[in-house]
Parts: sequence; structure tokens; C-alpha cells
Amino acid sequence: MADYPPGPPSDTIEPMAESDLVVWLAEVDKDDIAAVGGKGANLGEMVKAKLPVPPGFIVTAQAYYQFLADNRLDRQIKQKLADLNPEDSKTLHRVAQELQKAISAHPLPKDLQQQVVKAYQELGGSAVAVRSSATAEDLPDASFAGQQATFLNIVGEKKLIEAIRQCWASLFEARAIYYRAVHSYDQMKVGIAVPIQRMIQSEVSGIMFTVDPVSGQKENITIDAGLGLGEAIVSGSVTPDHYVVEKNSWRMVSKEIKGQEWQIIGDSSGHNVHRSLTAKQKREAKLSDEEIIRLAKIGAKVEHHYGQPQDIEWALFEGSFYLVQSRPVTTLNKKPEISDEIGHLEPAPGPSTDQPNEIKEVILTGAAASVGVASGPVKIIHKPAQIDQVLKGDVLVTEMTSPDYVPAMRKAAAIVTDTGGRTSHAAIVSRELGIPCVVGSGTATTTLKTGQMVTVNGATGEVYKGRVALAGPAAVRSFAAPPSDSQATPITATKVYLNIAEPQKADDYAKLPVDGVGLMRAEFIIANIGQHPQAMVHRGKANDYVRQLSDGIRLICQAFHPRPVVYRASDFKTNEYRSLKGGEKYEPKESNPMIGYRGAARYLKEPELFALEMEALKAVRHGTDLQNLHLMIPFVRTVTEFQGVRKLVEASGLKQGPDFKIWMMVEIPANVWEIEKYLREGIDGVSIGSNDLTQLMLGIDRDSQTMAAEFDERYPAVSEAMTDVVAACRRHHVTSSICGQAPSVYPEITEALVRAGITSVSVAPDAVIPTRKLIASVEKRLLLNNVLDYPSTTVDDGSKK
Repeated sequence: MADYPPGPPSDTIEPMAESDLVVWLAEVDKDDIAAVGGKGANLGEMVKAKLPVPPGFIVTAQAYYQFLADNRLDRQIKQKLADLNPEDSKTLHRVAQELQKAISAHPLPKDLQQQVVKAYQELGGSAVAVRSSATAEDLPDASFAGQQATFLNIVGEKKLIEAIRQCWASLFEARAIYYRAVHSYDQMKVGIAVPIQRMIQSEVSGIMFTVDPVSGQKENITIDAGLGLGEAIVSGSVTPDHYVVEKNSWRMVSKEIKGQEWQIIGDSSGHNVHRSLTAKQKREAKLSDEEIIRLAKIGAKVEHHYGQPQDIEWALFEGSFYLVQSRPVTTLNKKPEISDEIGHLEPAPGPSTDQPNEIKEVILTGAAASVGVASGPVKIIHKPAQIDQVLKGDVLVTEMTSPDYVPAMRKAAAIVTDTGGRTSHAAIVSRELGIPCVVGSGTATTTLKTGQMVTVNGATGEVYKGRVALAGPAAVRSFAAPPSDSQATPITATKVYLNIAEPQKADDYAKLPVDGVGLMRAEFIIANIGQHPQAMVHRGKANDYVRQLSDGIRLICQAFHPRPVVYRASDFKTNEYRSLKGGEKYEPKESNPMIGYRGAARYLKEPELFALEMEALKAVRHGTDLQNLHLMIPFVRTVTEFQGVRKLVEASGLKQGPDFKIWMMVEIPANVWEIEKYLREGIDGVSIGSNDLTQLMLGIDRDSQTMAAEFDERYPAVSEAMTDVVAACRRHHVTSSICGQAPSVYPEITEALVRAGITSVSVAPDAVIPTRKLIASVEKRLLLNNVLDYPSTTVDDGSKK
């Protein structure tokens, strides 16, 4: 094991006293659930069994109960939960928020703070993991998986104290209240302890089951592994490698290697951040065969110690494995009947009234996650606020589930998700509920339609069209291989737009899970026309030019309607225009066209040509109902240039307003420096052209092979310029986006921009789904960080902020 401060010397360890508020892991064991919760008790048990557990201490449930009593919160909680109907989602969420706010408004007692700080310093005073451990958690009949909060990479005494308080508050998350209610736990008798352990900066992490969690086969150990912290795997943001090892022979039964584009790691400031991976890291197995077998043997030791199958969270750092949680597998005895009759209790309209048929038309595949077969109408939801739409017997279809989805999951006949592996939240809870589940399907939320009748086979990972009669071997045959990880499509608050150039591909691209077109390039359409626009005007073919240009624009707008399409005015450089027929007559020769005669300057010097582009836009907008078309001006060097181009737009008859927006590209350092001036001019949105901006800020030709290694958008001057622009837009309530390659290549850039408040990113078609997944993970992490950065209106000494 790595050399970590172990906490207090072993000769100072004494059995825990009932009144203790802070105890070390070595002071507790599996019989102390009432004091330190299931997670804390199991960690202490493994420490005593000399299993590799990171050192740490626990703030006991007694501290929580004392906090409630001292602030008379116990009475308030009891009153608000007395007659609460857990199925009334709106009331449940309102009450949950009120209780969490009440807890967050009170500081921790001074004596408790002192004990916590003392233990933290003895532990080393560096980054720690702060986890919640409910006193009814990880029992043989219920896992309570993910019901309360976890905070990783907490650095500093103040952040630690606040994380403890937020863990206490998370006991009254709506999902946690609901879970206790449906399992008939007394809300007032379930307390919460907070284990605090030295943070393991995982190089690889994951989940291990000492029994196959889907089939229940006890001779195999299954391991899911991903690079970085385990948060991305548990949440389903990445699809992990999947390894299966036979216990007795330690033979590798199977090994599925999944590409991983990014990882979550801790930085020196105490934040968890997203980092891109090298090409080698993306394609290689996360663990070597030797490491897989070594980890499996540790899992077998844990199972032997407890005498029953275990669900274990693990981490690998500097060649050593650490166990950060172990709990009993609670789903082995929950095997649903294999039947085609599961579904709505009463006939539903349309196809659902049909009799089951023998034809199995597979319309979707994923990873088998919970055995059984069920039929029902599809109900697609994208966020917890929509869970009341799920009716009993529906097939719940979503991007990924979280504990907030549990009320809907209990009603569902089956569950299908876009993302996640066999150890994701959806898989674990489905097995606990005993309902069929298919995860990692990639495109369920876009392939399936609400109301469509389907049959879900949780043993094979297949989804069939209509009601299908399955029984016996057909329902339990071997697992179907999950689809490519690149097909997952979570919904995000930050919009994902598309960069598009070819009208002929618009119909296909419109099927992607995008919110619109953030960059429609005019150059491809003009290049297909084949002639220089000035040459066409000279030959009396101006109308043909407008018609062909508008036809291409129209195809894209129709395909994406009613989603917005942002048309970037033509941005040919002189060398590119010269290649068009007749171009040599009209284009000067420039030694550096990249910073030559292009963009807004060209429109002002050739207003008649720019007017033809505006005529093409008018033909699309005014000749049809395609009001989703908007305009973006590229390569604007000065505010005066922007003002001049906007006058040309208005002179053409296109009026800036709510249904026609004018954006501008931010590609030049001067744009960054003067962004406030542009915003005061009333632009509707900006899109950062990170390729040109990096080129001009670093003085590197972006097409130079010699300087390719130095061309990096992550250089602080460039990344800070981009975040400064986004922050300025946010202050002025103006839309901000980015359409360069940076978000597709570097998760660090995406995270920084989302953190700054960017409203959208626009990427190439092949980057849409990976970018969605990355943004979903970033947004989740930012929500957790914000809880600690802006927790309440009261600081720990009781004074007001």
C-alpha cells in the first residue's frame, strides 16, 4: 500500500463509547450500524479484518441527533413528514427543500467542529472524501444506494465542516425521504453518520461484485473499471471496462474493453475536474490481467470475511488497491417471473391491446442489467421533475437514472437507458426492484417514441417492437453485447449544437440528439455552385447565385425546424475564392490570406455581394415558415465594422429582433479585449472560434505541421480569454457558444466554459454524443461544488454573510 498517514497510533484506539461524536474507523465494526451507519460500519469492519481501506474517522449519528435537538429541528422534521404522501411528487420536493434549507441554516456545534478539525489534522490535513452513511444503510434487504450526498477532494477545515452539514441535509433529499417511506422505515429513527477518509486520487476505479449481479451465478466475480475517480462510472457518464473472473481457478472468463474519452481527477485546489486522455489511454484496458486477478482475490477475501456476496467500490493508486465501500448484494433473491404478460394492468390504447406475437423484431440493444421480460408502452423522460409522468406498467426510458428517479422506477414494468453499465444506478435499483432493465443502449431516448409498445428482455439486453411472447430459454440466453459507448445521449442544460456544411446530409444529421445548428458554413454551398459570386454577377447570373445559395440553406433549415439554425456569412479567404471559376480576376494574391481580406471587412468593401447573401436568407425566411434561421458575422476586427455590417443587414430588409438574431464570431484578441463594447451594441449572441483565436493569440499558424504541438487551446492566455468572454456574456444575459474544435478535443476547455456559464457548444457530428456525455458529467460536478461554495446564508460562527 502507498504510504498514507494512518490516523492515531493503534495503541490509542479504544472501543467506541455511545456518547462519542467522532470515532476512528478502527474503533467500529459491522455491529455499529446504529452509531455509524452501514457504510461506516463496513469500513471499520474491513479495517479490523486488515483489508486495504484508506484511513479515516467518522462523525457519528449521535452528533447528528444532538445537532437536531439543539436547534429544535427534530420537531420541525417530524411535523412536516407526519402526513406526507410520498407519491405526491410536488409536495415531496417542496418539503424536502424546506428541511434541507432548515438544516443548512444552522452551524455545527463548536465542540464538534473542534473534534473534527483535530481528527482532520491527525489524518494529515489534506484532501479527504466525505461520505454519507445512513444508520439503516446497506442492510441485507435494502441498499439505500446513492440516497445521500458524497463529496470528494475536500480540502481545508471550512470546506470539511460545510460538507458534513450538507451530508446531514442530504438525509432529507426527496429521493431519500421517498425511499424510506416505501420501505416503511421510521423517518425519525433513521440517522446519518459521516465517514471522512484520506482521499485516494484514483488512477483507476470501479465496482466489483463477488457474484454475477445479473445472472446470480456465484462462481464468478465481475469487475467494472474506468480511469480516474469512480464518480463517472457510478453515475453512468462513461461505460466501463467489464471483466469476469472465475473464483476457483482465477481464470479470466471474459474481458470487454471500452473506449473512454476523459476522466475525472482531483486538482490541487480541491475541485474534481475533467481531463482528456491520450490516444493510448483511450484504447487500452484499464487494468492488466495481473491487476484484474489480484483485485478479484481481494474481493474473494471480503466475501469470505462477511460470509455472503458483496458489492465493493475500489480504487487503484500507485500500484495498490483500496476498498472504499462494501455492502451486501441485495438483489440475489429478486428474480422476476419470465413472462410476456407484464405491462399495464389494464389494456392500453393502440398496439398495446394486440395479442403477443412470436416475431421478435429487435429495435434496440444494450447491456443486460436485470433479468426478466416485460411489455408496456414507452414513457420517455429526461429529468427528475418529469417522473410523475410515468404510470404503472410503463417502460421507463431515459438517458441515465439517479436516486431521484426511484419513485418512477418503482412504477415501471421495465427500464431502458442510454448510458451506464451493469453496475450503474439503473442496473442496481432494477435488480433490487426485480424488474427487467437494459442499460447502455446508446439511443433509446431517440430511437423509441413515447406511447410505442415494446418488450424488454433484461436477460439479453434486447428491446423488441410490440408485445412479444417469450418464455423459457429465449428469455434467459446469454447477454447481448452492448453498443458502442460513443452512442450515449444524456440531456444537458448546456445546449449542444451542430457544425454543418453539407445540405445533402442535413436530414441524417438532424436525427442526432442536438438542439440545433450553431454553425452553418456558407462556403460549402458556394463551392458547390462552382463559380465566383462576382463572376456570376458580371454574367447576369446574380439571381441564380441567390437561388442556389437559398436552396442549400433551406434544406438545412427544413431538416432542423423548429430548432435554430445559425448561418455564418461567407468567410472565404482570398486563396479559397481564387480557386472558384473566374476567381482569379476578382481576388488579390495575399502572402497571408488567413489575416487578409476576409469577413466583415469584405462585406463593407463589397456591399452588393453581401446583399446577395442577405437576399438568400430572406428567400428562406420570408418565402417559407422557416423562421428558425439566424445570422452570424465572422472575423469582425472592430466595433465600427460590426456597426457597419449590421446597417447592411437592416438595409436588406432583415430586421434584428426576437425571431431574427444577429450573432458575431469571437476570433480576434481585440474581440476579447472589447467584448463589453460589442455587448453594449446589442448583439444577440457570440460564438467563440477557438481555432482562429488560438492562432492569433499564440502567433501560431494553425495549419503548420512544425508548430502543431504548440497549438493548444488550453494555454492559460487562450482559455482565460474564452472564459472571460463567456462571463461577460453571462453578465449581459447574452447567449454564448463555441464552434471551434476545442470542446471536442479537450474536456478541460468544456469544463471551464460550462463553469463560466456558456449556454451552448457547437461541434462536428461525430463529437455530438461524447460532448453530451462530458457536459452531463461536468454539470453534475458543478452542482455538487456549488453546494459547498454557496451552502447557506449562515457561516459557522452563526453570523450572517
